[in-house]
Amino acid sequence: QVQLVESGGGLVQAGGSLKLSCAASGRTFSRYAMGWFRQAPGKEREFVAALNWEGGNIYYLDSVKGRFTISRDNAKNTVYLQMNSLKPEDTAVYYCAAEDGEYSDYPPVLSIGYDYWGQGTQVSVSS
Repeated sequence: QVQLVESGGGLVQAGGSLKLSCAASGRTFSRYAMGWFRQAPGKEREFVAALNWEGGNIYYLDSVKGRFTISRDNAKNTVYLQMNSLKPEDTAVYYCAAEDGEYSDYPPVLSIGYDYWGQGTQVSVSS
């Protein structure tokens, strides 16, 4: 069983930046693909970014390309989401997720592909 704990959310003005962190328990973190998803009020959960076990394959939602950066530190069992040039439409609860693909090269972009989820952290961007 893997536990994921997100942190780093908050309230920021449009154009500002936040860095989310997701700390994972367990000794097998390095073999997992990791993803970030978000869910705004009244909307379905959507994919934001994902990377494979060693960070070589990375995918982004088109609307965040060039603004968000996903990364991981396997020595610290942590995945990050650096968010720059934030917009009001980025307001949502952000969730990290882990897929135990056993060193799979291709991280899932659908939520159904993930095995473990964090509780989420709120990101609010004011205009």
